[in-house]
Amino acid sequence: MNEKTNVVRIFEQKKINFKFHTYSSTGAISGVEVAKTIGKDESCVFKTLVTIGKSRKNFVFVIPVAKELDLKKAAVAVGEKSIEMLKQKDLLPTTNYVHGGCSPVGMKKFFETTIDATALECPTIVFSAGKIGYQVELSLSELAKVIKFKTADIITE
Repeated sequence: MNEKTNVVRIFEQKKINFKFHTYSSTGAISGVEVAKTIGKDESCVFKTLVTIGKSRKNFVFVIPVAKELDLKKAAVAVGEKSIEMLKQKDLLPTTNYVHGGCSPVGMKKFFETTIDATALECPTIVFSAGKIGYQVELSLSELAKVIKFKTADIITE
């Protein structure tokens, strides 16, 4: 592993059992392309979305790459009247991550995190290692050793 991201450092420090995937040399951009490139079922490859609630609090949602976040379901899941996507220009200052390389692990500060309930059907889930071109794969039980999260139905039908 030639690229140690914050996520990888955190996992190694906490002795988390995970796999590392890289696709940096492939030109894959969309999450679906990434899933194909690393040979994983796209329903178990997830993207990390950062939102802001009516209360001005930030929330993190982790959903399958081929799906869309249902803002109404997401708001209900976190007890907000409404939520909207964080503006791209606010992502780096808020999380320390760039668009396409955002991970639910290792953000500048921890935000309430909800993972789509479909993750419960995956033996492992894959998500960004915190840098474009790098992914980590682990079970939800291993992830629970690093961050607090809940699962809920948060994607559009």
